[in-house]
Amino acid sequence: MKILLAVDGSAYTKKMLGYVATHDELFAASNEFTLVTAQTPLPPRARAAVGVDIANQYYADEAAKVTGPVVKFLKRHGIEAKVVTKVGAAGELIAKTANAGKFDLVMMGSHGHSALGNLVMGSVATQVLAQCKVPVLLVR
Repeated sequence: MKILLAVDGSAYTKKMLGYVATHDELFAASNEFTLVTAQTPLPPRARAAVGVDIANQYYADEAAKVTGPVVKFLKRHGIEAKVVTKVGAAGELIAKTANAGKFDLVMMGSHGHSALGNLVMGSVATQVLAQCKVPVLLVR
């Protein structure tokens, strides 16, 4: 099974990993894991002021802070994961990655906002559910 783990470094990512670790059918070395994380783009003026190289290094550093602990966790359990990092709107990028990569399952933690909160703030999970053609497992 090809599983895409959407990670953001939050407590919800930790809950999702806890769920994966307690379900043997998911947490098996025979499954193929890919981590995806999306970084919020710098404002155009800030990106222009610091330059492309510094901006790209910033994105790489921020992505490593998010994915590093997850990669270590999986390695401790004998699982090698691929890492995909993107810059842009997280929900859209996670869905596009899942659809293009022909994954069997997307797993992600959910903050569990209320319906009103989703209307006002939007929700990465809601965007993924709306745009993804792959089954999505939300862990709260």
